[in-house]
Amino acid sequence: MTLRSGGRESLAISAIALLELALLFSEGALRGKLSMDELFGELEGNPVVRVLPLTTEIARETSLLGTSLRDPADRVIVATARSHGLRLLTSDQRIIDANLVSTVE
Repeated sequence: MTLRSGGRESLAISAIALLELALLFSEGALRGKLSMDELFGELEGNPVVRVLPLTTEIARETSLLGTSLRDPADRVIVATARSHGLRLLTSDQRIIDANLVSTVE
């Protein structure tokens, strides 16, 4: 998700996406140049990145999405983007096909 602030664009990440990343690392599904600690350190230390928390507004929005998305994390990510009026950067075809939020593929 992208935010504009003071003429510059930043990256917004739903807090639940951090949980998904941690689980992928623990399952060995993510292997790359960075460890989980290094990646999270980069995210925490980068002024362009903003983590968007789960709020009551987002929980309400999640309940309004209908049944097109079954994965609770996907629902929260979509609801987060909708609540903040953001486009969602995703390659998840289920989210794209659901057409519940503007996406960048």
